[in-house]
Amino acid sequence: MRRWLRCPSRPGDDGTIRVVEVDEDTTAYDRDHSPGAVGWDWTTDLHSQVDRDGVQHLLRAVGVEDDTTVVLYGGNNNWFAAYAYWLLRLRGYGPVRLLDGGRKKCELEGRELTHEVMDYQHTTYRLTGPERPELRALRDEVLARAQVFAKPGADAVLVDVRSPAEFRGDLIAPAHLPQEQAQVPGHIPGAVNVPWSQAANDDGSFRSAQELRALYGGPGVEPEREVIAYCRIGERSAHTWFALTELLGYPHVKNYDGSWTEYGSLVRAPVALGA
Repeated sequence: MRRWLRCPSRPGDDGTIRVVEVDEDTTAYDRDHSPGAVGWDWTTDLHSQVDRDGVQHLLRAVGVEDDTTVVLYGGNNNWFAAYAYWLLRLRGYGPVRLLDGGRKKCELEGRELTHEVMDYQHTTYRLTGPERPELRALRDEVLARAQVFAKPGADAVLVDVRSPAEFRGDLIAPAHLPQEQAQVPGHIPGAVNVPWSQAANDDGSFRSAQELRALYGGPGVEPEREVIAYCRIGERSAHTWFALTELLGYPHVKNYDGSWTEYGSLVRAPVALGA
C-alpha cells in the first residue's frame, strides 16, 4: 500500500524525504504549502512529452538523492499529484508515495502551511530503475481493443472515470473548465463509467479497501481482468489507476494518458453517446 495517512511536518529537514505539491490550480503552491515542500507545475513540468531524462531532471532539481523518498500531494483530492505519481512510476522511480487526502485533508486538520519557497541544491541523481511501459496504454492499443471492450465476458475492461455528464456527451470537459475543445462529445464504446471522485471521502482521502472493491466490482472492474482507465487528459484516470493498483493490488491496470483529448479528436474513431 503506497500512501501516507497524515501530513508530515518539516519533511525536508534530513534529506530522506522530499515533499512535492502538484495542483490543478498552479497558483496554489505560491499562496501557501506544506513546510519544506517544493512545487511542480503540471502545465510545464509534467503535462508534455516528459521522457526519462525529463523526469530525472525534475528529481535532480528538487535535491533527490539515492535514499530520498518523494511524497506527492495536491489539491482537488490529489488529481495531479496522482498523475505525477503515475509518471514517476512509469519512468522507473520507485521510492514515491502519495499523501492520502492531499492538500484538502491537511487544511481540514489545521496543519501548518508556509509561504517559504524552498530551493534545494541540485544533485546528480540518476534513475536506475527500469521503465514501466506496462503501466501505460497508447492510442493504437485502445483503438485496436475498442470492440473487445464492448463484448460481454471480455477479459479486459475500459473505465471512463469522468463525470456522468462527460460520459454521456453533455459536456466535453469538467463543468468548471472551458468547453471549447477540439474533441467530439461522448465516450469510447464499451467503457463503463466509474467517476474518479467516488473513490474519495469528503476529506479527500481514499475510501476503505472494502468500499473501493464494491465501487469497482459492481460494474465489472475486477482484478482478474485487464483494466485501462481514461479521463480527459490522464490526471483523473491516474487517481483511479492508483486506487486499483496501489490500494487494491490489481495486477494489470494501465492509464491511457492520451485520454479523451486524443481519442475524441481522432477521425472516424468509434464514439458512443448517452448512458
